[in-house]
Amino acid sequence: MTHEKKAPIVLAAGGTGGHIFPAEALAEALLRAGQRVVLVTDKRFANFTTGALSTIEIRTIRAGSPAGKWYKKILGMLLLGLGVLQARRVLKDLKPQVVIGFGGYPSFPTVFAATTLGIPTVIHEQNSVLGRANRLLAGRVSRIALSFPVTLMLEEGDKTKAVMTGNPVRASVRALRDVPYPQVTQDGKMHILVTGGSQGAAILSQVIPEAIAMLPAPLRARVRVDQQCRAADLAQARATYEKLGINADLAAFFVDLPARLAGSHLVIARSGASTITELAVAGRPAILVPLPSAMDNHQYYNANAFEDVGGGWVMAQDGFTAASLSARLEAFLTAPNVLSKAAEGARTFGEPDAAEKLAQLVLSENAA
Repeated sequence: MTHEKKAPIVLAAGGTGGHIFPAEALAEALLRAGQRVVLVTDKRFANFTTGALSTIEIRTIRAGSPAGKWYKKILGMLLLGLGVLQARRVLKDLKPQVVIGFGGYPSFPTVFAATTLGIPTVIHEQNSVLGRANRLLAGRVSRIALSFPVTLMLEEGDKTKAVMTGNPVRASVRALRDVPYPQVTQDGKMHILVTGGSQGAAILSQVIPEAIAMLPAPLRARVRVDQQCRAADLAQARATYEKLGINADLAAFFVDLPARLAGSHLVIARSGASTITELAVAGRPAILVPLPSAMDNHQYYNANAFEDVGGGWVMAQDGFTAASLSARLEAFLTAPNVLSKAAEGARTFGEPDAAEKLAQLVLSENAA
């Protein structure tokens, strides 16, 4: 049987990097194992045509979010129904070994369709709170893969199907496991990396330059910043850093983010699942500012789990002020051993083999 004719493993993912990147990591692991992999996604995948997912077959279906105003909910439900019909046709054509969904409404039609066709199914939850799509599917699927030791919103009756695999990361991030934390010397530079998630974070662009400006001049001179900003915030943030004489590299998107993460002493970021996972695998400490509007407040729970192992510090958005951040940065610059200790805590939270564990789970469902 040729590779092209082999029954594939279908990945269902779309929307944001938080869902796409774990799917990409699993695709890498499955391709290494000689499997044929097909991604079923929605039109938004056009923003993520890189890595392993750029080398495999892609099938696109319709999907919509049943949220918002009443007419948007109706439209979303209609699109999901259409997506289920399209996914059934795709799956009948592909005859996959197993289907795995990564949460979010673009994954729902494919996984739901698979359960109606008797195809083995797995869902993977990246966050510490089971997402709404996965909640709807949990009672129907064969297995549930989890990224956090404690996952909220998981029904008691579904816990017997749950397996802790961790959240898969791409090979470029997994390689950071072998890169030691770069110690900050008492009078050396402190490299700060700032990321705002796929939606950006205006508050980071506003508060961080102001906080650095408030540092005593000798400490301010020791700061270096790499910062992802929303395009709308770039000019103002760049002007502020230039006025302060801060060595800062700003961009709307860093294609070399893993390399920048490797060299960072401190990360300031939102607390989406992919961010937490990459920090943990790399063993890099962070100040986490959960997105208040995140579904079911899952970023808050993600961040607290990371703080509980000593990997970083949670700052609620309403308390994330220039003065409070500046005080924290001054403490790190004067006592950098605190950062080294947090790096060790972050590392204990990492699951660098999550992709392989998830691949084994997926393949075992086909053999069951």
